[in-house]
Amino acid sequence: MIHKAFLPVSILSIILLSGCDNTAKVPEAKGNTKTTTDAQPITIGYSDWPGWVAWQVAIEKGWLKEAGLNVDFKWFDYSASLSAFSANQLDAVLVTNGDNLVTASGGTQGMIIMATDYSAGNDVIIAKEGINSIQDLKGKSIGVEKGLVDHLLLSTALTDQKIASNEVKLVNSATNQLPQVFSSPEVSAIAVWQPVASQALKSVAGSKIIYSSKDKPGLIYDTLTVNMSHLSTHKAQWKKIIQVWDKTVKYINDPATHADAVKIMANRSGVDSAQYEQLVSGTHLLDIQANKKVFSKTAGFDSIYGSSYHVNKFNVINGIYTTEQNVDGLIYPTLIQELK
Repeated sequence: MIHKAFLPVSILSIILLSGCDNTAKVPEAKGNTKTTTDAQPITIGYSDWPGWVAWQVAIEKGWLKEAGLNVDFKWFDYSASLSAFSANQLDAVLVTNGDNLVTASGGTQGMIIMATDYSAGNDVIIAKEGINSIQDLKGKSIGVEKGLVDHLLLSTALTDQKIASNEVKLVNSATNQLPQVFSSPEVSAIAVWQPVASQALKSVAGSKIIYSSKDKPGLIYDTLTVNMSHLSTHKAQWKKIIQVWDKTVKYINDPATHADAVKIMANRSGVDSAQYEQLVSGTHLLDIQANKKVFSKTAGFDSIYGSSYHVNKFNVINGIYTTEQNVDGLIYPTLIQELK
């Protein structure tokens, strides 16, 4: 399974924001636009994360067509989906709020219209026997892939415990190599996502999770982000897509249909349902009502604004880009606010 990463991508076009304040706005459409299923397909890039694989349920149930939509979901490795979106090969992409800032720093300013979920346990810090808390990491070596989402998780956990960056030693390693790194005597802990985390736990006896994204809900949001030009001419369709998402979340969360939904998602990812159930449980899906709260502008992690402000600073501090991005100008709350 491919998790999200804060990865710079090649940007081939620039989309300028309009408006005189910091609130995201898109130009009004001119002329008639098609809204039926015989229109040009809306293309959305998605990849292997439970909050995005959830769309497979809507696809296989035919709910998009039932809503009068012609949507073509295109399956990608995650970083490739960002490159395709940046190259104007997609109308929308499923992307973390932090990665949308990275894409914007390169020139492609996608508009976040909805959050699909936030990570609620799939991103973890694992420590060896004898280390029971974040405080116990002081003076220790920690394996992590610098600049990626679990570097953000680790940095946030250390800051909350008032542990300075120079009070730990980071051992930079590719995420899929972290189980081997964790096995070395020099490394006391790693920050990693599932399912690589499970591999690491099995590789070192007595190891355990001491912190996870469940401890910081809203630190890592996953979003539906749309090309601004497409949004300006297809707002009605995007509203319907959000409504289909709401139906999908309710189907997944309903005990009567949950197993069927997990089976569909597991098949898309090529794993068995029991394994995928664990990944779903570490992903907090957000329906329309939950999105209304998330799109309220506050400084905390219960808001996509507050979360994105935090990631923005992290990205600059760690050299992912050099100038803070206009977060408010990349979040478009209007469609969520208008839906009931």
